[in-house]
Amino acid sequence: NRHHTHTTPTTNNKNKTTIKMSDNKLRCALVYRLESSGPSDSGESGIALSNLSGNCTLLAKYDHASDYEGSGGGGGLYGDRDKNYAEAVGMVVGNDPPSGLGEEGVIGGFKICISDAHQVIYGADSDGLCLAIVTGLKYPSRTAISMLTELYTPYSEQFALQAKSATTNSLTKKSKKILSQLCTKYDDSTKVDKASALNSKVEAVQATMQDNIAAMLKNTEQAESLAERSNQLNEQANVFQKKSKDLKKQMRCKNIKMTIILVTLVVGVLVIILVPLIVRAKNAAKGGRMLRGFLEEIGEA
Repeated sequence: NRHHTHTTPTTNNKNKTTIKMSDNKLRCALVYRLESSGPSDSGESGIALSNLSGNCTLLAKYDHASDYEGSGGGGGLYGDRDKNYAEAVGMVVGNDPPSGLGEEGVIGGFKICISDAHQVIYGADSDGLCLAIVTGLKYPSRTAISMLTELYTPYSEQFALQAKSATTNSLTKKSKKILSQLCTKYDDSTKVDKASALNSKVEAVQATMQDNIAAMLKNTEQAESLAERSNQLNEQANVFQKKSKDLKKQMRCKNIKMTIILVTLVVGVLVIILVPLIVRAKNAAKGGRMLRGFLEEIGEA
């Protein structure tokens, strides 16, 4: 299915507030009938692209977002435009209706209108039955088109004939069950779209990898800090070892000096004590010899 994407600028009036839906939420589903200004050029059933009048009739709407936005008090689907969102989407569809509606019984001509607040995805069949959904900006358009394609078969089987002549909003109550079921099913795009689920897993892995890389960088910084501190400690240890060797040499020199001083003192004390004793002993020995000689001389006389 080919589809076209175009953007629509969003203007805010002073008394209106537009909520920017930069998320992946499914907001609402709508059904329109594309109006033709005349019969098909070929005379066959269906509408001709050249005969589209640019108008469309709202047949049904389902505000899926009301369950989780409307309960907040003033936080509805489009802020102050809650009652007119279907009309706003109808203007988008009417101004740029789906194209390439050639095959009967098949929805196609998908288009995506992206604004700064939301995105509208819609398509139609050759009879002018147009299905549209409004989503957040991050909701995958591929998943949205899959939803419209799945919705088309049961909806056209039940309401195709009524849709051709139904009045404005006359099918809303009858369509609520089927619209709510599909909206509930496609509310979480990752559960119905393998690519979206894979993208979510990839994003989770990326987030985990980023956390791991951040942790590794932090650990690297801590390791570098520890290495730097280790180097500083090694340098301090080397300085301490050098100083300890110098101190050991100094203490050894002091010990040698103290030993020399003590030996000198001991020798000096011994000299002081022994020399007088030796001198006295010598003198005593000399006096004894003189006395013996004197006594010997007296005895001979």
